Amino acid sequence: MQIRYLFTLPDGRVQQYRFDVDPESLEHVDNAGDRHPDWTRLGFQQCSHCPLSADHHPYCPVALGLQDIMVPMGALVSFQEIKVEAITRERHVVMTVSAQHAISSVMGLAVALSACPHTAFLKPMARFHLPLATVEETMFRAVSVYLTAQHFRRIDGLTVDDALLGLDHIYRNLSILNEAQARRLRAAVSEAAFKDAGLNALIILDTFAQTLPMVLEDGLAVLRPSFEPFLSNPTPMPPAPTPGEPPAGR
Repeated sequence: MQIRYLFTLPDGRVQQYRFDVDPESLEHVDNAGDRHPDWTRLGFQQCSHCPLSADHHPYCPVALGLQDIMVPMGALVSFQEIKVEAITRERHVVMTVSAQHAISSVMGLAVALSACPHTAFLKPMARFHLPLATVEETMFRAVSVYLTAQHFRRIDGLTVDDALLGLDHIYRNLSILNEAQARRLRAAVSEAAFKDAGLNALIILDTFAQTLPMVLEDGLAVLRPSFEPFLSNPTPMPPAPTPGEPPAGR
């Protein structure tokens, strides 16, 4: 499984970022070897809720993915308009957007494909990655993925969370993670003279992580109008007719 992003920079150069994804673990295959800056070490600005130990994980899994983005993209300024091409097996998306929006899409994928335990719940979204998604699209996908997971839990005889309490917990943990990664990137900006696009891209991701719990508290009201056909019928959906059976009422 491979996902590619092509950035056409203001000076005409094309910068490629390629995700080679392991089909079983759904993790990005790290091709950087041992070339990692100090700000990627696990103990540097480590998340307060990190379950990993530096003895077994010398580098932060999320930071390793961000390193691959910051190094080639670090010279971009947030509001520079760039052409972006995102190529997956299913589609080829071409848009002109701000550098911070483009990098935010790549960062979101890198975070989801990392080996961090707090981002493992994002892997189904990475499997069906939607390049340059809007906030509303991401919200819909996050809720849909979580409820699909509850369907599989019900099949396996496990407890089911229809109230989305676990989704709230997941995104609150992601917000803590994003804050720690922002501190890492500030250090990277200082050390390598990077511009602000990478840091602002992460802030965009964190804005969604902070917003989703508040949306959940409001009962996902922003999505409710689209589901009126399901809500206007006071009774459960009738069973589908058997093939060859005449329609009901005849």
